[in-house]
Amino acid sequence: MTADILTTDQIQAIRDRVADLMPQVRADLERLVRIPSVSAASFDQSQVARSAEAVAELLRAEGLDTEIVVEGGRPAVIGHIVGPEGAPTVTLYAHHDVQPPGDDADWDSKPFEPVERDGRLYGRGAADDKAGVMAHVAALRAFKGELPVSVTVFVEGEEESGSPSLGTILDRHGDRLAADAIVLADSGNWQIGTPALTTTLRGGVRVIVRVQTLDHSVHSGMYGGAAPDAVTALIRLLGTLHDDEGNVAVEGLDEGVAADLDYDEARFREESGLLDGVSLIGTGSILTRLWTKPSITTIGMDVTSIEKASNTLAAKAAAKVSMRIAPTQDPKAAFEALKRHLESHAPWGAKVSVSLEELGSGFAADANGPVYDEARAAFADAWGTEPVDMGVGGSIPFISDFAARFPDAAILVTGVEDPDTRAHGANESLHLGEFERVCVAEALLLARLGARQSR
Repeated sequence: MTADILTTDQIQAIRDRVADLMPQVRADLERLVRIPSVSAASFDQSQVARSAEAVAELLRAEGLDTEIVVEGGRPAVIGHIVGPEGAPTVTLYAHHDVQPPGDDADWDSKPFEPVERDGRLYGRGAADDKAGVMAHVAALRAFKGELPVSVTVFVEGEEESGSPSLGTILDRHGDRLAADAIVLADSGNWQIGTPALTTTLRGGVRVIVRVQTLDHSVHSGMYGGAAPDAVTALIRLLGTLHDDEGNVAVEGLDEGVAADLDYDEARFREESGLLDGVSLIGTGSILTRLWTKPSITTIGMDVTSIEKASNTLAAKAAAKVSMRIAPTQDPKAAFEALKRHLESHAPWGAKVSVSLEELGSGFAADANGPVYDEARAAFADAWGTEPVDMGVGGSIPFISDFAARFPDAAILVTGVEDPDTRAHGANESLHLGEFERVCVAEALLLARLGARQSR
């Protein structure tokens, strides 16, 4: 066990130090949130550059040798500071770009003007992932320039756009990011008051399926009843992706079994906003359905709008389909299985084409060993309760890139989010009490890793 690596007084000193730092940490977080660093191409990319510079300034202020790097994509920030001789190196990851805010009318306050309500800080990026950036900064500040380990901070600028240049960054700058432990702060915790390590993530496949039944659109009264329209054909095709119970019906996809944590239907309904009377879909435990089984969602369609509709048989229709896959599933094999299913289930002989838009690997950690022991002990000290290992149903493909590039590093997936965060949605928010505990835990982790090495 690891409880004796730090004394009670040492643990309390770090807690007190972080508590003293939190007003400035929050102020710096709010400054970052005010920068609308949306990495989607349709937004002003000068704001992403501005955000990168703000992050670089924060790292330079803590004594890190810092550089902004651009390798064909959005700007990332890499900073490094050397710890005691012989100390391990820890790489701390976060991203400074954010999702588009959506319609301002859906927000209770302006998305890029941080506002506190009921102990939560609201704003786009307040949690995902500018709080991750500031958790790293807080951990650095906790040691007043006398870090117990060497630290590299890597803050990406295009995670929300699929990390298109990350591979190049890892190829060209990977030696600078190598470490004994890598902390990837882009996930969340089990619930308010219960910390977690994320040990599994589903992979993802996104495709566009196009359906054509006619060489041109025609009058529905003249030809309806004999000629199929593309919209109805598309709907029937999408309907084949699930069985009657709502399980994914695509053959050749892997499934796993999730950790046995207490998570009932009532909690799922509350957290998801599922309407009364609407049933859950799929079979197996809820967490297995969310974390280790495949899921398929139609996330967009190109069809005639209601406002512009006429009595016409549409010749063409298309849909964007997002599939989450088991953590261990090969995403290329999953894409081929989905493509094969869609092409073989074309209704009425409709012409179906499937194009790949994006795919990413899942992640399954062997979360054992001394670094994981110290992380769990740090969480327990920060929260006063034992952490859990959890999965996440979403996809963070870059984690598998890190695992492949640094096979000997212990990879810790942590984060600041909780079930009420609403990352990517309107009214995204950060629980400020949990955020302080995240900062304490990361500082304690660095202290523990340094103390372990010096023993």
